[in-house]
Amino acid sequence: MPLSARPRVLPALVGLCVLVFALITWQIVADGPLAGADERLSGVLVHPDRLSELLSDLGNVQVAVPVLAVALAWAAWRGRAAGVDRWWLPPLAGALAMVLVPVLVVPLKEWTDRPGTPAVPPAVGYYPSGHTATALVAYGAATLLLFPLLRSAAARRTLAVLCAALVLGTSYGLVRRGYHWPLDVVASWCLGTVLLAGVRSAVRRTPPGVSRSTRRSSSGTPSSRTGPS
Repeated sequence: MPLSARPRVLPALVGLCVLVFALITWQIVADGPLAGADERLSGVLVHPDRLSELLSDLGNVQVAVPVLAVALAWAAWRGRAAGVDRWWLPPLAGALAMVLVPVLVVPLKEWTDRPGTPAVPPAVGYYPSGHTATALVAYGAATLLLFPLLRSAAARRTLAVLCAALVLGTSYGLVRRGYHWPLDVVASWCLGTVLLAGVRSAVRRTPPGVSRSTRRSSSGTPSSRTGPS
């Protein structure tokens, strides 16, 4: 992909996610044909078992948020130790994205008032999936923060695969166990992707290893280590 085209990919992805999220939300609120198809699909996919229960737990706040907290602390420490300009920006963006999950999800649950699947006790407020959004933002933000700190391409690929496995495993467990309808999960993918786009932008604005002294030296200002340029 040409370098000039890359900056356009993220806004296009965010725009697509917003459109898909709006479409799904409209269908859920209006009880449209897409919502009916979603319920029929859930009837085929639901099969509660121990594995689906364990996988759904990956989206618990008690599991996902500590993983993000470790990544936030590590990224902040590494950035500050290296003297990177605005080292605090990526960790702040990651923390803010996590805070915004309940801020956005809870009102949406109350507004849409969607009932749960037959596999759970009668209740409402299942759309969108808070567990899916928590898993995607926590594991996704941790991956984005740690990615620039890894030297090896193999390590970065492993981290990306692990993140995808955790998010997809959580999503599968929630649907398979019957805790959520499939569209609850898809909507949270869209919502989480929009939040992660902000984290990605913050990471891109703070290149790793570019310290204040390095920037001064490259611009022609003497530093204590390099002497006159």
